[in-house]
Amino acid sequence: MSLAGILGDEADTLTAAAYLHDIGYAPDLVATGFHPLDGARYLRDVHQADDTLCRLVAHHSCAVNEALERSLFTDLTEEFDEERPELVQALTYCDMTTGPDGRHLDVTERLTEIHSRYGPDHLVSRSITASTPCILSAVRAVEAALADVRQGGAG
Repeated sequence: MSLAGILGDEADTLTAAAYLHDIGYAPDLVATGFHPLDGARYLRDVHQADDTLCRLVAHHSCAVNEALERSLFTDLTEEFDEERPELVQALTYCDMTTGPDGRHLDVTERLTEIHSRYGPDHLVSRSITASTPCILSAVRAVEAALADVRQGGAG
């Protein structure tokens, strides 16, 4: 379902962020190994991308917990302020309800997929575990907003 009903004019920015949030995994862009920071820096420094887009990429899917694991919390938070919660939640929803192959997944399936890909001792698994309450809260908030729009409530 489209998030335009709850985001209005910001839906285009969210769409761009959904497409670009993992750009920091591109081998030529890896500087720190922390893809949200590497991607946001690339978008900011090379493409002079919109600040909102850069902040969304930097902070997607509760990235602060992985930043802590990688000792990059200060870099992340000093370079990129947090974006409005509604936008961050919407991007987290997009990321955490879509599998690597583009199929829609339930958030719990997506979390299981991430853990199975990295294994229990990997820092990504540890940070996803720490981020799970934030991720679940974001997904639930977006699902509730979408349900409200479907029922004709204020969006």
